[in-house]
Amino acid sequence: MLSCPGMGGNGIRRTLKALAWSAAVAALAAAALFTGAVWLGDRKAAREVDVRVVPVPFAKDAASLRLGRYLFEARGCAQCHAADGHGLVVVDDATGLYVKSPNITTGPGGVVAGYSEADWVRTVRHGVNAAGHALFLMPSEDYNRMSDRDFAALVAYARSLPPVSGGSAEIRMPLALKALYGVGLVRDAAEKIDHRQPPALAVAPAPNARYGAYLIQMCVRCHRADLSGGPVEGAPPGWPPAARLAPGAGSAMERYDTPQKFSAMMRSGKRPDGSAVSDVMPFATFRNLDDTDLAAMYAYIATLSTP
Repeated sequence: MLSCPGMGGNGIRRTLKALAWSAAVAALAAAALFTGAVWLGDRKAAREVDVRVVPVPFAKDAASLRLGRYLFEARGCAQCHAADGHGLVVVDDATGLYVKSPNITTGPGGVVAGYSEADWVRTVRHGVNAAGHALFLMPSEDYNRMSDRDFAALVAYARSLPPVSGGSAEIRMPLALKALYGVGLVRDAAEKIDHRQPPALAVAPAPNARYGAYLIQMCVRCHRADLSGGPVEGAPPGWPPAARLAPGAGSAMERYDTPQKFSAMMRSGKRPDGSAVSDVMPFATFRNLDDTDLAAMYAYIATLSTP
């Protein structure tokens, strides 16, 4: 029988009691830290964000409306806000994350009826609403560098949508996500943007790398600026990491040795072997991209060098 010299039954009880107290104190400290992080998340969501806004004049000409409709359908606006702009439930996850986009028509419940030229820029390019608060899931980093020509066309089409009924945005965050948001491990749209950068200059549509470099901005929110892929910031826990598009080990582009194979995947959601790509990819948007845009994106990715 083993014995522990110098420690009788009372000593063991004192040790166990001390351990219990230590565990309780640690649990209370963790709870306090978590509560504080949640409080910071609420404070952060309510903060005012001051950004320098350069208004883009409204356009109404027929050419802008045609281009704007294409951009609305091919850049994700229709997939998030619905083709008629009334708003959709974008995320309804088992973890408790719920996101409904707002009605962006001038109908009942719409949020843009009084929007000025500056308000459209502040919201779409900078991720800050007309009241000066950051938008949590508005993908403004996809639109921040959009040229004034394309931006004016996109807004022109959105403003032309017939009035329909719908509500404002609704966001419900689980406490864990709100805590991560509070301590900066999850960022809102306004935090992800360098607001000092000017918009890109207009680039003539062509199936080349220069135009592709302009278009690839629609991919950086998930695939990152260097297209290295990885976990998607702020996404529900069940989402897979974004694929690596840049050259290197594990690059998904190894499957697509021709522009035709890449275009087919973007429109069908299937790889060349027939297997399905994750449905978190916005294929309802990508299938609207025209041949020129898809060829340009492929051309740009092909110019990237192996790290």
